[in-house]
Amino acid sequence: MIKQLLQTDDSKTTIIIRLMVGAVFLSEGIQKFLLPTIRGAGRFEKIGLPNPEFLGSFVGAFEIISGILILLGLATRLAAIPTLIIMLVAIATTKSEVLQNEGFWSMMHGSRTDWSMLLGSIYLIIRGGGKWSLDRNLTGQRTTFGV
Repeated sequence: MIKQLLQTDDSKTTIIIRLMVGAVFLSEGIQKFLLPTIRGAGRFEKIGLPNPEFLGSFVGAFEIISGILILLGLATRLAAIPTLIIMLVAIATTKSEVLQNEGFWSMMHGSRTDWSMLLGSIYLIIRGGGKWSLDRNLTGQRTTFGV
């Protein structure tokens, strides 16, 4: 079962998605600890989430761990699941108010990074870490010629 979770395709371009998603989540997770009043607990309190002190650290830790794993291409599919959940919650809790108060185009503008991270996470869950990933090395998959 673990080998199936680590299985990936031979795509050389998946690393671009891994770099984008991994770097953003790693950065955002670190910021939740460095700037808790605007990125972590303070933000969660502002949008009305319960237990913001715990939640800020909890989400920040998952973002850091997932970001590192995605950057390395290690357990990529599993690491992308928390990022998917984080993005769904982020869109539901922060963008619905913008949609209601400012309209569709303001919501779309304000959520462009959210949608990119959501779709990038879905891509990684479907495809895995790609050719240049630790997943590929751990499963002993043979390299074929392909994109």
